[in-house]
Amino acid sequence: MFKRSAVCQAIALALALPSLAAAAESDESYLDQVSVSGYLKNETAIFTHHGHPTGLARTMLDDANSDAGDVLKFENSARMFLTGPLGEETSWTADLQVIYESTGHLDRNHKGHHLYSQQDWLRELYVDTKLADWQFRLGKQQVVWGTADGIKLLDIINPTDYREFNQNTFEDSRIPIWMLKAEKNVSDRSSLQFILSEHEENKIPGLDTEDNHGEAFIMKGVDAITGPVNGFLRIVPELSKTAQTFTNAARVGMIYNQPTGTSGLLPFAGMTVDYFARGAWTMAPGYIAPDTDGIQDGHMYLNALAQCGTDMAGCSADPNGNHFVTNLMPVSGRGFADTAWRSDTKPTSAFEMMPNATFATFNSFAGVGTGGSSATSVYERDYPKDGNPNVGFRWKSTTDAGLGYSINYLYNYDPNPYIKMGWYDAAKHRKLDVVRAESMQVGTMPDGVTPVYAPNPATNLTRAEVYQRRNLDTPTANPTSILLRNSSGEYYGASDPTFGGGAYTSNPVELRFTEKLNRIHNIGGSFDYAMDTDFLGAIVFRGEFLYQKDTKQPVVDRLLLGIGDVANGLKMEDADIFKYVLGADITVLTNMMISGQFIQFRNMDYVDDKGTCRTQAGQEFNCSRYTGDFPTMNITNGMAKARKNKEFYSLFFSKPFGDSQEHRWNNITIYEEGGGWWNRLDVEYSFTDKLLGTAEWNTYWGDRDSMFGQFKDSSNIQIGLKYLFD
Repeated sequence: MFKRSAVCQAIALALALPSLAAAAESDESYLDQVSVSGYLKNETAIFTHHGHPTGLARTMLDDANSDAGDVLKFENSARMFLTGPLGEETSWTADLQVIYESTGHLDRNHKGHHLYSQQDWLRELYVDTKLADWQFRLGKQQVVWGTADGIKLLDIINPTDYREFNQNTFEDSRIPIWMLKAEKNVSDRSSLQFILSEHEENKIPGLDTEDNHGEAFIMKGVDAITGPVNGFLRIVPELSKTAQTFTNAARVGMIYNQPTGTSGLLPFAGMTVDYFARGAWTMAPGYIAPDTDGIQDGHMYLNALAQCGTDMAGCSADPNGNHFVTNLMPVSGRGFADTAWRSDTKPTSAFEMMPNATFATFNSFAGVGTGGSSATSVYERDYPKDGNPNVGFRWKSTTDAGLGYSINYLYNYDPNPYIKMGWYDAAKHRKLDVVRAESMQVGTMPDGVTPVYAPNPATNLTRAEVYQRRNLDTPTANPTSILLRNSSGEYYGASDPTFGGGAYTSNPVELRFTEKLNRIHNIGGSFDYAMDTDFLGAIVFRGEFLYQKDTKQPVVDRLLLGIGDVANGLKMEDADIFKYVLGADITVLTNMMISGQFIQFRNMDYVDDKGTCRTQAGQEFNCSRYTGDFPTMNITNGMAKARKNKEFYSLFFSKPFGDSQEHRWNNITIYEEGGGWWNRLDVEYSFTDKLLGTAEWNTYWGDRDSMFGQFKDSSNIQIGLKYLFD
């Protein structure tokens, strides 16, 4: 029941229908009892805006855009529904589909069949039967608890495929899973339902190990993890390569025109990114064209080294060069003068986000020797075993006064995956400890520029101690470095980060991103009540409530990110969330339904520890610790902060039209607190009893760092044609 492979699903299909073949042999009329229906469908969508969707860019300077009129989707599908008897009180149902989407803007790696998605060839396959007073449904199916407009609240039994965000109907985007549903009418007004199901995650575009460049609905929060330009998964190795460049440059006397040596970055161990970027340095000839006085702005020099390595002439030969791919620096062109530096105001790049990271910290990420191997990153999944099911129940009833209500509970694996980061020895694959090292003065920089500090491995600073050090009267004192240490007490780096004072290994390191699912409790309920009024006629008041315990929230620590502690600067932490929707439905103009909703998500464990720190150069910067806004947080917006209570407002219209009311139009508008909007207008038109036409217009607008506004450039018009058969 809980197996995931295509082979196991085929076996399940064979096991579920053996009596069909037996019945066909014994009674030829059995096939006459099998109901077959279905449709052939084409859906074509085009972009309505000229723009740059989040998932489109491959490099910092990639100017590829989607133009109004470009094809977003060209999808053809065939769907077949079959039902038949298996006895007096038993029947079977199957829902099969063949589907192919050719453009790749929705899922470039799965244009056709894809297990556990809305492209699955086996949508549903179940048996209905009755035993005593219980109705049982066993097999692959959908179970719907919630009915809110445009949003899923109590509808938590099945996961969701978000390849088209929330544009598809829930019936199509909902992912059927294998489960047992048992239901019993306790009285004329009450019923009890039990659920036992497999666990399966939501399909979130971009959140995987595959190259999803070009997809239209990748959220900025996902892009911050796996994106080819702004994703930590890609950025960390590039930061490491830049560290290797600095190591190599220091060894050949490139930095400060110093003599060659083997100590790499260690003579400059206590200098930070911001101090270097804000300085004006005398550089060795031949590495970057200096000004007439031989002085080069630090941030321009940092960008030159980051993008080109030590190949300043061609900016192509050095493998340690970033070559304007990932977002290390805020650049607007390939010229090094096209570089800004805003670590203190509005950081929009990786180096700006870590202004207090020291050279000793980058030494931990660099490789060994000239051109040595740098830190890498790895993405993996660590999911619970298939045999660990989700379990739940629902009590549904109506009072004498006509108040309908339900009580719902589900103990499940949260279908929203979370990411856990940690450093590992890349050679021996063992977990490493992150040590926040206090620094000790060991001398002076060349020309007496600033004191130099070596990290003290014996000290492991707490976050509070790091914060205190960043607010001293002399911010150049005691910078904090990040060291990596294994269980044997060995430290890692291109050069010995202990200055010969401790155990040291030259093994390369890797930052491991592990995708996981977390067990949570879902306690919820719903109500609906109809009231007759003189002015508006019947009004249906309804609501849904859901308390989720032990979900995961992203917590951004700008202080730890600021010193280069990436593994702890962005963590997923436990949070309890209370969600509810309140709505009212009325009918006007004979048969036009109008529905309005108020929706709120309340974070019961919201993190908001405000802080302002100073860099080594004396500039103030945001070093707060807060709950990140998962849909939109990104390096480009300084890892946007979430709202403690996020509110949405929706308005939905639905009306049939035509001589026989055979056609229908619907329109839903949702506004999110923070300035994001989404509107979908869809029409279904019946040309004949067998031929239907559909049209859909999805528009997103508002703040680009809101959940809806980020998809402004993915706004689209879709036209469909469906032929029914039976």
